[in-house]
Amino acid sequence: MRALGLGAGDTVLVHSSLRALGPVEGGAETVVDAFLDVLGPAGTLVVYTQTPDNSDPSRWPGTRGYAVPEEQWDQLRERLPAFDPDTTPAFGVGVLPETVRARPGALRSTHPQSSFTALGARARELTAHHAPDCHLGERSPLARLEEAGARVLLLGVGWEVCTAFHLAEYRLPGRPRQTYSCVVGDGAGSRAWYTYTDVRLDSSPFARIGAAYEADAVREGGGDLVRGRVGAADCRLFGLGPAVAHAAVWLADHGAGVP
Repeated sequence: MRALGLGAGDTVLVHSSLRALGPVEGGAETVVDAFLDVLGPAGTLVVYTQTPDNSDPSRWPGTRGYAVPEEQWDQLRERLPAFDPDTTPAFGVGVLPETVRARPGALRSTHPQSSFTALGARARELTAHHAPDCHLGERSPLARLEEAGARVLLLGVGWEVCTAFHLAEYRLPGRPRQTYSCVVGDGAGSRAWYTYTDVRLDSSPFARIGAAYEADAVREGGGDLVRGRVGAADCRLFGLGPAVAHAAVWLADHGAGVP
């Protein structure tokens, strides 16, 4: 990790595939320990701990990857657990985010579908005040990470999972919006459905956005993008802010997602 360019005091948002690393004695716990050792007491490790499975059963083909018969929807709506930032597992993001989430001292933002978890010196400021009607925009940890000069590490995964690009979607006028629903609690055992309107998130162009960003970096002699390997995993390390700025220009130029 140090050879790749991570160092003491860095704030880094990590997207990862532990399988891509190859065999690691101690598994995910060892990997988290390594990050904390490299970042040191002044650094901060951040992961995306989304819970899109906390959604209306009618949307499960998109949020869970499977459909359920319509006659079961009402019963499922009654039984779906409320989001609890302390206990609700992350969904669809791999082993490392769950390992970080379960660590003593980890802090998690409170968005019921798009939370982030952080460990380290800046964990509280990065995860605080995540607006419940803003998945990944200006009132989310992504904007706080940009302000903090954070970097992104794609560890054994591709550009298609680069969550930071979503921040660029919020910065383009005319982006389509949609209604979201999820179950929330009040900390006293009660639960309720919460419905809100937010930007319609679309990661389908992320691989192309990332490829263009990487091509620009190569032409510029590397820019702030560093490629290397950690274990057997091919990795990219880059500044979150410059990547988001590039994504906003790319989306504007291609008219992506604008009706």
